[in-house]
Amino acid sequence: MATSAAPQDLSLDGLIDLERYPLNHLDSDAGRELIEQCRRQLDHDGCVVLKRFVPEQALSRLERETERLSPEAHYNQTETNPYNSDADPDQPASHPLNRFDDRTNGFVAGDRIGADTIIRQVYEHPEFQRFIASVVGMEEIHQYADPLADLVINVLREGCQHPWHYDTNEFIVTMMTRQSHGGGRFEYAPGIRSPEGENFVEVEKVLDGDRSRLKSLDLQPGDLQIFFGRYSLHRVTPVQGDKERHTVIFAYAKESGFIGRPERAQRIFGRMAPVHETLLKEGMSRSDTLAD
Repeated sequence: MATSAAPQDLSLDGLIDLERYPLNHLDSDAGRELIEQCRRQLDHDGCVVLKRFVPEQALSRLERETERLSPEAHYNQTETNPYNSDADPDQPASHPLNRFDDRTNGFVAGDRIGADTIIRQVYEHPEFQRFIASVVGMEEIHQYADPLADLVINVLREGCQHPWHYDTNEFIVTMMTRQSHGGGRFEYAPGIRSPEGENFVEVEKVLDGDRSRLKSLDLQPGDLQIFFGRYSLHRVTPVQGDKERHTVIFAYAKESGFIGRPERAQRIFGRMAPVHETLLKEGMSRSDTLAD
């Protein structure tokens, strides 16, 4: 079961292709088979893409939504390593902790995304949440309590990229809503690290250009992606052309009440919410020892 703030009678009909993806009948044979297919794909390479998750008649509305909201994006440019951490002077220059690359991204915060949008209706819907929880093998998932990072639109203009990195949360759910003219490819090394260790040797190989364990996705508007991004090194290659690349990020957690780090909110959104100010005073901790 998944938590939700959405009205129980809100239908996903018209927002999701329910014939192809019967989220409203997950206990049926077709629903169970869908979940099993997704689980097998996730077990195989840590990622599953549901093509044309949004029906054709809703795609133009979906793109207009993120296009309308994209000017609200806060852009930040920084040099970062895969762990979003400081360099380690005790390690050689070739070590992943000392490998920095340009990261230029725009993010529209969740408090800018209204309840009438397709993306928020899907994000908060109990049937969608139940589906995601079933796919990732959890009894329940919870919407972020973070008002900025719960539902986010990533906006990439020409030249923008998201270099090799890991996600803060164990899994991530995204939906492409607008593709750029060129570039903007999603590449990843599935399961390259685990809660038991960073596997720096293999990470260094990827940073050196070894593509032997990489997978690359050709995502299109309306595609839904479920991805174990805390353990799989991944990136979005530089966007080419004058058409922005838009991707919606649906953020869920295993436990209720999840709030992102205050310094992360300040960097990504250019501001903090009152709850982040409180955390700065009280402090916070993570449930694992992996670098962010």
